[in-house]
Amino acid sequence: MRRTVPSFAIAALACLLTAGCGAGGSTTSAGTTTAPATDAPAATEPATDAPAPTTGPAAPSTTPPSTTPPKPTPKKVPALTCKQLAGAHVGSIEVPYQGYADYLPLSEGVWSGEDGATVILQKPCGIGDLDGDGAADAVGAVALKAGGSGTFHTLVVWHNADGEPVYRSLADLGDRTPVESISVSDGAAKVVWLTRSDGRGMAELDIRRTSIYRLSGGTFTETSHTDAPYTP
Repeated sequence: MRRTVPSFAIAALACLLTAGCGAGGSTTSAGTTTAPATDAPAATEPATDAPAPTTGPAAPSTTPPSTTPPKPTPKKVPALTCKQLAGAHVGSIEVPYQGYADYLPLSEGVWSGEDGATVILQKPCGIGDLDGDGAADAVGAVALKAGGSGTFHTLVVWHNADGEPVYRSLADLGDRTPVESISVSDGAAKVVWLTRSDGRGMAELDIRRTSIYRLSGGTFTETSHTDAPYTP
């Protein structure tokens, strides 16, 4: 009878020859090996204790600079003076004085015409802003003597044009009605002058009138007045 080598003996021999056994491997069946079990821990993310990033310097502004030029400072215009009126003009083509077609230039407060008429600047004078532009204008009075017995009194407004008097408007008061005082405030002129009651003669002055005048465009108009008795 023929003798055979057991299969486990062959497996053991193969293991020795190939050094596949005894190194931690295990056999489950003849001729089959399995890899050793590994109990390596699961991979974990490394701890990060680094500080949070800090904010860097602010980025420069990208807004373009304003191109609007600054508003100029309003020019301060000097007030007119009563002395300046002595060399001013009275009347114009647009607003004529006593029928004269052109302006009459005063010289030291007087104008004399070829017709023998004379215009004389009177003493009362008021300075103040009448047209609301912030510059002080002037209101004065002139008297026209045309060779007869009459003397015709007129209020005259001079606009302040960069510190120079420019004729603007007028208001006739009548014959032999002298002006006592003129003042300007709050855009109005207060004029105190003498006049007469109805039926009185030209030389009979019996009323002292206080009139309020306002300038509207090129018109100088009385807006109200009060009367008081006057005795020469």
